[in-house]
Amino acid sequence: MKITWVRRISQVFFLLLFLWFCLVTTVGEEWWRLRGWPVNWFLQLNPLTALGVVLGTGSLPAGLEWSLLVIALTVILGRFFCGWVCPFGTLHQAIGWLGLRRAAPAEQCLRRAFRPAQRIKYYLLAFLLAAAAGGLLAPAVGRLAGQSARLESIREFAAGSLQTGWLDPISFMHRAVNLVILPLADRGIHVLWTGARLAQGAALIGGLFLAALLVNLWIPRFYCRYVCPLGALYGVLGRFALWRVGKRQRDCSNCLKCEAACEGACQPAGRIRTHECVLCMNCLHACPDDLVGYRLARSASGERAAPDLTRRGVIASLLAGFAVAPLGRLAGGRDPRRIRPPGAGPEREFLTRCLRCGQCMRICPTNILHPALTEAGLEGFGTPVAKFSLGIGGCQLRCAACSQICPTGAIRPLTLNEKIGRGAFRERGPVRMGTAFVDRGRCLPWAMNRPCIVCEENCPVSPKAISIQEIFEPLPGRRREIARGDELTLFFEGETDAAARVSDDLYCRIAGDFDAEPRRIIECGPAQWSIDPNHPWESPPPKGSVAELLVLLQRPVVDPERCIGCGVCESVCPLATVRAIRVTADGESREARSGFLL
Repeated sequence: MKITWVRRISQVFFLLLFLWFCLVTTVGEEWWRLRGWPVNWFLQLNPLTALGVVLGTGSLPAGLEWSLLVIALTVILGRFFCGWVCPFGTLHQAIGWLGLRRAAPAEQCLRRAFRPAQRIKYYLLAFLLAAAAGGLLAPAVGRLAGQSARLESIREFAAGSLQTGWLDPISFMHRAVNLVILPLADRGIHVLWTGARLAQGAALIGGLFLAALLVNLWIPRFYCRYVCPLGALYGVLGRFALWRVGKRQRDCSNCLKCEAACEGACQPAGRIRTHECVLCMNCLHACPDDLVGYRLARSASGERAAPDLTRRGVIASLLAGFAVAPLGRLAGGRDPRRIRPPGAGPEREFLTRCLRCGQCMRICPTNILHPALTEAGLEGFGTPVAKFSLGIGGCQLRCAACSQICPTGAIRPLTLNEKIGRGAFRERGPVRMGTAFVDRGRCLPWAMNRPCIVCEENCPVSPKAISIQEIFEPLPGRRREIARGDELTLFFEGETDAAARVSDDLYCRIAGDFDAEPRRIIECGPAQWSIDPNHPWESPPPKGSVAELLVLLQRPVVDPERCIGCGVCESVCPLATVRAIRVTADGESREARSGFLL
């Protein structure tokens, strides 16, 4: 069997494995749902993620040790991950093949040729690593300030930010599959979720993913060649590889068939660019003279071990990376809509770890976690925020799935006891995501005198964080002059303009000082009102007195001491556009400064 067929089998296997892990990242009881499957394995194999987290925090989270194995294999074998494992690279290669399958050999050679712009990905790598490395440089910057009182604020301002997930191919594909492809595939069949799955910013994520794939019809493996920072990191490591592709002798017929078949544009016919070789092995079978091989020796025609980078470009990339996070924080302030998942660390620490991979959003059973657009500022674009109005039930008390699946520790693992403040965590209390506030200008009982206690009924906290204020409010235009009456019935001349209905929230009262306590109406007819026989008038209301139709309103009031910001109340609020009760980040557990000022 040709080695290219072995490579294709490997690519198909790892692509299917990746899709399977995305599929089973679902809460449920079926065997194919989340039952010990290593769904973060591809993310944990990623040395770019590991390096970014280490630069930002100085530590390597558990699970990312897998990346050390990939680094070791890359130093031995070369960029094997790009050509044999990467599921995103497999899609690029397949679509690139479709775009070239009818092209003449000369056109294939031209479209697969090396271009100097392929160095861009190395500049992007320097930029992203510099942005993450601010976490290591911040203490040194603080000490240079010379005043210990300013050390903490300078350290926070200069802290790094993990932005590698935006361009990292594994995170990129996780986002697209989890937030776009699977929700589209499940719509109408509801195998993965009980209803339609939504994601804020899904159009942007899906559009970028589609564009990254379609551009391969013109330039094969476009993303791998020009954009991919992970490929750039493998290129840097691959220059030290023991095994490498190269020619056995310097002179050849110069037919360029090897370059017409090359996926990485590494120019195997001349001085091969080892940092661009993705080990597709196409050149081994394309050479008619069998001069290209994969071996321990260096290429007989010479090698270019390093990319052609300029010192000015590298310095500019590093400086831009160091500056991007502090510049993004100049606006200051905290957006009240920036509500993080339970278990998320303080914001500065969270942004040094969050990969924007979408795993927490994928696993959330109530669909409340979404990529941030403007809620977390420029630095936090794409990080998970809770959008309760887009979900179907808020953050459930007995669910900590997002904290258990986070691959980098941006959301630390929570036990149910810790989340709800039970057992050893009773003194500390439950984890608070924020606090709910009633908008009295929109709340139906407050603003429109219409009964509604949905938020109070659904509050999961015990004792409830939402209490009820009972008040009787007269309905406008519902005053009627009494023609006659007895202890249980009031009669009017002509038809009443009140709605004819029976309701537990309709009451009536006699205006003035006559027995002013309201009575519940059990029948509201066109010309008479009947009241509860268990609460009759002490004496019949006199003719000519005025009866008022009242509504018993139960107005919700939030107790900030009990509210944990779970968002169930906001999710079930019947106002579909802007909810009348909304959760903000005030009082969240993860930030001491988010408490109430008074």
